[in-house]
Amino acid sequence: MTQDELKTLAGKAALDYVVEGSIVGVGTGSTVNKFIDALGGIKHRIRGAVSSSEASTVRLRSYGIEVFDPNEVEDIPVYIDGADEINKSGCMIKGGGGALTREKILAAQAHQFICVADESKLVDVLGFFPLPVEVIPMARAQIERRLQKMGATPQWRKGFVTDNGNHIIDARGLKIVDPADMEAIISQWVGVVTVGIFAAQRASVCLLARSHGLEVLRFD
Repeated sequence: MTQDELKTLAGKAALDYVVEGSIVGVGTGSTVNKFIDALGGIKHRIRGAVSSSEASTVRLRSYGIEVFDPNEVEDIPVYIDGADEINKSGCMIKGGGGALTREKILAAQAHQFICVADESKLVDVLGFFPLPVEVIPMARAQIERRLQKMGATPQWRKGFVTDNGNHIIDARGLKIVDPADMEAIISQWVGVVTVGIFAAQRASVCLLARSHGLEVLRFD
């Protein structure tokens, strides 16, 4: 199967986790777009969605799916999102598309996080994919220096501004052997909005599309 076909397989499989009559948490990215496309076919079975990005909101509304403000929603049974990398414990790097803060907010609000991914995203150790860090613009250079001290090569994502109006630094060259520890450390730095390590909000299940079919990885 092509990578696009693998993404379609994972996206469609996530429909099995959608709770009838609920508000569905929806993430961002190419695999999530496949899920949104499939969700449009069963929109009559859900109340609506909450979205992690303006791009996903536009796509959801194009199918006639109502998008709620997360502040108006008390219960999100399931959040569906992709990953840039995921390890065998369900910890992830996310934020390649720049929506990491809103993604982490929804992941924390939901009862269950379902990751949809193709087999290229499964790794033994996180860090080959550059680690995104969303920062307040005036703190960018300061955070870059702190990342350098950790052994990373930071690169400002020039010309990109998040939906929150912030900058993103992509930290290359890190070997993240303890995702929870690194997430906790970087999150405490003044000026950091969100680091793209999802360990505290790791996946409950990963629907991993492989060339031979779908593999379901459970981390609970």
